[in-house]
Amino acid sequence: MIKNTTAQFGSIAKTIHWLSAIVICALFASGYWMIDLDYYSDWYQTAPHWHESIGVLLLFFTVFRIVWRIINPVPKAIATHSVATRRFSWMAHMALYTLLLLIMFSGYLIPTADGRVIAVFTWFELPALGELFAQQEDISGTLHKFGAYAMITLSLLHALAALKHHYFDKDATLVRMLNS
Repeated sequence: MIKNTTAQFGSIAKTIHWLSAIVICALFASGYWMIDLDYYSDWYQTAPHWHESIGVLLLFFTVFRIVWRIINPVPKAIATHSVATRRFSWMAHMALYTLLLLIMFSGYLIPTADGRVIAVFTWFELPALGELFAQQEDISGTLHKFGAYAMITLSLLHALAALKHHYFDKDATLVRMLNS
C-alpha cells in the first residue's frame, strides 16, 4: 500500500518518516562534530559543504513530506488513546515540523549572509538572499544550534513515547509505522 488509509500509514509516509529520522540524526551528529573543527582541519571546508547539501535535500524532502501529509488521509487515532494523548501527539508532530523548518531556514541564512550561494553537491546552487538583518549569521547560528538541540530532544521523547505505547500500553502506535 503506497498511500495512507484511515487505518494505516502507507509505504511512502513510512519511508519518509524513517529516512528523515536517519538524516536528522546524522546532520545533528555532524553539526555537533563540526563545532570543534579548526581552520587547519582537513574537514574544515568539506564537512560544512556536505552538511549544507544534505540539509537542502532534507528541506526539499520535508516540503514533499508536508504536502504528502496534506493530500493523504492521516490514520485515525487508536481508540484507546485519550483526548489528551491525541492532542499532545498532534502538538508534538507540529512542533517537530516547525523545528525542522526553523532549523533548515536558519541553516540557510548562516552561510548565505555574505551573499554566497549554497552549492548542493555539484548538482545545483541555491541562491543567497544576502544579509536580511543585522548579525544574521550569529543570530541564525544560535537559532540553528538550539533548534537542533530541541529537535533531538523532542525526537527522543517521540521515540520513547512510541516505545511506551508498544511495550506498556500494548497498542499499535509503533506497529503502524513499522509494518509494511
